[in-house]
Formats: sequence, C-alpha cells, structure tokens
Amino acid sequence: MKRTLILSSIVAALGGFLFGFDTAVISGTTEWLQQVFDLSSLELGFTVASALIGTIIGAMFIGPFTDKYGRRYMLFILAVFYFISALGSGLAWNWYSFLIFRFIGGLAVGGASVVSPMYIAEISPAQYRGRLVAVAQLNIVFGIMIAYFTNYIIAGMNLGEVEWRWMLIIEAVPAALFFIFLFTTPRSPRWLIAKNIVDEARIVLEKCGTDSGNIEKEIIDIQNSLSSEKQKKREPLFIKKYKKPILLAIAIAAFNQLSGINAILYYAPHIFTMAGFGKGASLMSSFGVGGVMFLFTIAALLVMDSMGRKKIMIIGSIGYIVSLGAIAYTFLTNDPDNFSKEGSITVLVGLLVFVAAHGFGQGSVIWVYLSEIFPNKVRGRGQSLGTSVHWIVAATTSWTFPFFTEKLGGYTFVIFTLFMVLQLVWVLKVMPETKGISLEDMEKKLGIDY
Repeated sequence: MKRTLILSSIVAALGGFLFGFDTAVISGTTEWLQQVFDLSSLELGFTVASALIGTIIGAMFIGPFTDKYGRRYMLFILAVFYFISALGSGLAWNWYSFLIFRFIGGLAVGGASVVSPMYIAEISPAQYRGRLVAVAQLNIVFGIMIAYFTNYIIAGMNLGEVEWRWMLIIEAVPAALFFIFLFTTPRSPRWLIAKNIVDEARIVLEKCGTDSGNIEKEIIDIQNSLSSEKQKKREPLFIKKYKKPILLAIAIAAFNQLSGINAILYYAPHIFTMAGFGKGASLMSSFGVGGVMFLFTIAALLVMDSMGRKKIMIIGSIGYIVSLGAIAYTFLTNDPDNFSKEGSITVLVGLLVFVAAHGFGQGSVIWVYLSEIFPNKVRGRGQSLGTSVHWIVAATTSWTFPFFTEKLGGYTFVIFTLFMVLQLVWVLKVMPETKGISLEDMEKKLGIDY
C-alpha cells in the first residue's frame, strides 16, 4: 500500500473524526442547554436535531457541488464550516443563535459523510478500498470517543454555566488542523478524468496505486465508465436502470438509524441516568461506550476485505437484536424511580454490546457500501441520496427520542429491536456482496445496463 494513499486516506478521514466529535459532543451539554434555555423535552429534542437537519441538507445538496468542483475542494469548505460552527455554538448568545450555528455544523457533518468516504474510495485500489474507507468510520468512532472524553474532563473542572460552551468550542482545534492537512492531499483521479485532466490523474494513480497495476488501463476503464455521460446531457439518477443501487442505498441508510444508534449516542448520559447512574458515572460510562465502539470498528476494518460486507452485517444485526432486546426488557421490568443495581449493570453491558455490534457491523459497512454501489457518473448524487436518507431518519429518531422515552420508557427500545429483526432479514435475502470488485465492474454486478 503506497504512502500517499495511506496519508491521503487518513487526512480525508479527519472529516469523519469531526463528524463523530460533532455528533457526540452535544451529549454532555443537554442538561445545561435545557436549563439555560428553559427547554421542554420536545424543544430539547429539536435543539439536538437542529444539527441533524443541517446534515440532511448538507448530504442532499453536496453531491452536485462535489461532482462540479471536486472532492478535495469541498472538504476544504466543510473544514471551514466545522470551525465556524464550533466557535459560534460555544459563544451563542441565545437559543436561536445556538440553533443556527449547530445547523452550520450539521451541514459540515452531512457533507463530510458523503465526501470523505467518496474521496477515499476513488483514490483506493479495490483490494484496499474496504479497509481504507472504513478508516473514515474508524475516525467517526474515534471522534465520538474523544468527544465523550473531553466532555468528562471539562465536566470535572467545575466550570459552572460556561461548562457546555467549552465542550463545544474545543472542536475548533481539530477543524483547523483538518483544513491545514488537506493541502497535502491529491485530487481524486476519477474526478480529474471526468474533467479531462488526465495528466494529473495519471500522477495521482501512480502515487496511490491501481486495481490492475497498469495505469493506462485504469485510465481507459474509468473513461469508458464515464463515456456515456460525455455523449449526452447529464443523466438523471431516478431512472429505471439505477433502481437497484437506489433501493440498496435507501435500505442500508434507513436501517442504520432505525437501530437508534444516533439517538443513543446523543443521549447516552441521559440513558445512564435513567438506569440509575449519577452524572459523573454517566459521562464516564459514555466514554466507555465510545471506547468499545472504537475497538470493534478496528476489528471490522481488519476483516472488511477478507470477510466481506454481508457477513459483517449479519453478525452486527444479531448483536443489535440481542443487546436492544436485553435493554428493553430491563427498562420494562425495573421501577424507574428505584432502578436495581443488576438492572443498571444490564443496561451498561447491553449498551456496550449494542455499540460493539454497530462498530463491527452497520457502522463500518454503510459508508463503504454507499461509496461502492453507484456508477462513477452518478456516484456523487447517489451517495448523497443514501446519506440524506440516513440523516433524515437520524433527525427523526433523535428529535423524538426524549419524548418517546418519557412517554413509552422501555418500549422505545422494543421498537428499535423490531427494526433490527427486519434488517437481518434484508441482509440475508436482498443485500449483495461487493468486496473485491472494482468500482467499474460493480455496474455489471448490479445489472446496470447502458
């Protein structure tokens, strides 16, 4: 594996780190936000979901800009958005200004969830693509873990009402580093060829490697996959021949969030408090959740290209069902006002198994899969579609989670469990394997005819 390929993938994956950090950092501020801005449970849910509304728009609209201006250029823009959001959220002067700056951060998260894995997929030979795109997911989880850790450290400083502000402002540091490191990365060779900048693409392929070991053959293969776009006007995504990848993208994206993963990550300290943990223990337990997810994401990265996407999804789905079922049963059989010690431990273990299942399964596979199943000429828009569905469902679950746990308690986790049973059936019956297949040959496997 070539040095430029490794370093460029790591830098691009910093977009994933900021994605994860931004996702989890809000979890340590929810009690303060509810107190400072005097929010109801639904208003708190909307405050948390404000960033997710931004992710929907960011993921939905970044595709065309990515195809027009390039993957690396858009990563620069997203780094600026992350920086502005971090400072603005921490310095917010009222609820409305806070919502606006969190929304800007959401735009960056939604955009990064499309562009980072897309960029890595397009610079990577097929034999390394799975594990390198999974680096983006690994960095998402690493960002989550670091956010939980910094929340725990800052909470221990007893800063009072400014505590939540420092939790948010600290994100500006990695955002600035991301912007600087992007200057060391090349542009995507597939985007360069699409723009007829072949000489630069040849240099990038030489530095990053090819599927066949033959640079000229690689260029011809990419040109052939793009040739029909040169002969006609821009082809729409929603046409019959793209039906299969579209349905696959929608399904994997929706199931990812119907597990409840983002809602649980956002409200992890709240869930631990429900299960009888104190504030300090809740924040520390949340850090443990991030650590477990990080370790199991590494495990998935190591076997992604040998075991394949489908087997990993099967294992993860079973883990979801067992852990969510145990959590649901525990909440339903315990008194909310007098949670048993055994029940608290069961919830802790259940959440650790849940995030392990996510880190090893869906969490590692989704971004790889979305970057693989669409043809070159609609990849930006196709991946944007799948990512938009992901964030729409994430916003819905995160917005309503405080309300449903207040009204339904443990039955909220029963609903998540049932959705994961459906996911397992989908993986077994519908999901095709994609490991080791070049991005150009993927079109043939999915039956996309021209």
